[in-house]
Amino acid sequence: MNTIGWIILIVVIVLVIAAIVIIAATAGRRRKREVDRRHAEELREDASRAELAAREREANSARAAADAKQAEVEAERLRREADERERAAAAARDEQQAKLSRADDVDPDVRTDRDGNRVGDAPAGEDRGAHAAPVIDDGRANDGGVGDGSVGDGRLGDGRPGDGGIR
Repeated sequence: MNTIGWIILIVVIVLVIAAIVIIAATAGRRRKREVDRRHAEELREDASRAELAAREREANSARAAADAKQAEVEAERLRREADERERAAAAARDEQQAKLSRADDVDPDVRTDRDGNRVGDAPAGEDRGAHAAPVIDDGRANDGGVGDGSVGDGRLGDGRPGDGGIR
């Protein structure tokens, strides 16, 4: 082979190597682009999932806020209901006190002052309440006889230890 033949052979080899390099580089770029496209698609899917999760959290937050507002409204309703019941109870208590005062005014055995308060019907140091039953001394002495209902009268439940009754 002569020199021109060698030169042609070298040029052909160089051209083949250059073509292989160009084809390999182009295929590599195509593969990289394809990998980048897949990665971009994955990132978009992740972003879409994150957006959906964020909207769910926002909806849950709005629901919680609405629940809290509803609880406030319910608490206010219950507070008003409790106030109304308290007023009704106070009115009932006042009515009961008025009835007892009227009964004291009518009862000839109960002594009251100008304001309708009982006076002098409880022994010293004993608090019997504002409207306890009056103590009436009918003049009969309790002699402790059997069956008169006093403590120690010998009946079941007379208050003695071991009598077996309940007083």
